[in-house]
Amino acid sequence: MHHAKWGLLALCAALAACSVLEGDRINYKSATQGPSLDVPPDLTQLSRDSRYQVPGGPVTASGFQIGQAAPSMPTAASTVGDVRIERAGNQRWLVINRPADQLWNPVREFWQENGFLLTLDQANLGIMETDWAENRAKIPQDFIRNALGKLIDSVYSTSERDRFRTRLERSPAGGTEIYISHRGMIEVYNNRERDQTVWQPRPTDPELETEFLRRLMVKLGVPQEQSKALVATAAAKPIARVASVGEAPVVQIDEGFDRAWRRVGLTLDRTGFTVEDRDRSQGTYFVRYVEPNPDRQEKGFFGKLFSGPEKVAAPIKYRINLKSAGDSTTVSVLNANGAPEASANAQRIVQVIADDIR
Repeated sequence: MHHAKWGLLALCAALAACSVLEGDRINYKSATQGPSLDVPPDLTQLSRDSRYQVPGGPVTASGFQIGQAAPSMPTAASTVGDVRIERAGNQRWLVINRPADQLWNPVREFWQENGFLLTLDQANLGIMETDWAENRAKIPQDFIRNALGKLIDSVYSTSERDRFRTRLERSPAGGTEIYISHRGMIEVYNNRERDQTVWQPRPTDPELETEFLRRLMVKLGVPQEQSKALVATAAAKPIARVASVGEAPVVQIDEGFDRAWRRVGLTLDRTGFTVEDRDRSQGTYFVRYVEPNPDRQEKGFFGKLFSGPEKVAAPIKYRINLKSAGDSTTVSVLNANGAPEASANAQRIVQVIADDIR
């Protein structure tokens, strides 16, 4: 849906010259100045607790060797200079042979140049997160907008908002891996009269993540055409499936611990879990999970004002544990005490992880 203030349109019609928004499919503008979004409790920001800090470096450690290429990936087609892109399933990430502290400022500038403000900018965590922004390229190019152009561009808006989290991880060889994860919200009607709307989550968009990775490659020195070729030739490998150990559901990943650890971390970023802590030596993410309630509707401002406080299910604490044997890793859900979970929530969490990695 898009909104137009017809009185202003009529006033400006005689004054405006023809102007057409450029055809680029991505053209973001921060939505910070607009109405705030009613964000569900399981989409809260990552904790800024100092326990995330890793001794010896400003970002989280990983065991990926910079010089190791994916077996199915042609080296010449997947690397330009010191930048390459890797892919497994529907996840892609960049591997750059530069220290993380040399990349932090260029990555920050990259998001600002693409129309975003940063709400989280923590080099000690290796994480930055944008505010909610709308893709102005999705605004319909109807006759009125084409005629009036940018003069009244501000009276139009889309029904979607996006935000992106960027995670930088240091490798032992001194290079850096960069992951970009997307979260989306969509504005929908919440009554039969169709005069009230609410914001609710929409699925992540791997294509958006890939496009921003490609643009970041250009920012880091890869020529435009070569960046497109790298993205097109990155080989995919379906590697995840749901299984069970006893009565407990698990995810089987056909990769060793280092890759599986990073990929599960990216999945948790993408799917809205709140990661409270992590212990890589034990292969454990400590997360908060809010059980979905299909009958619950997010209320707008006036709904909240007149209906009083809404009861929301309390978050449940779980541990996402990874155990590897050679080139295979098992991901399981444990309760807060470290015991295997076989509940319906565990089934849902395992399915979410498997679907995202697959």
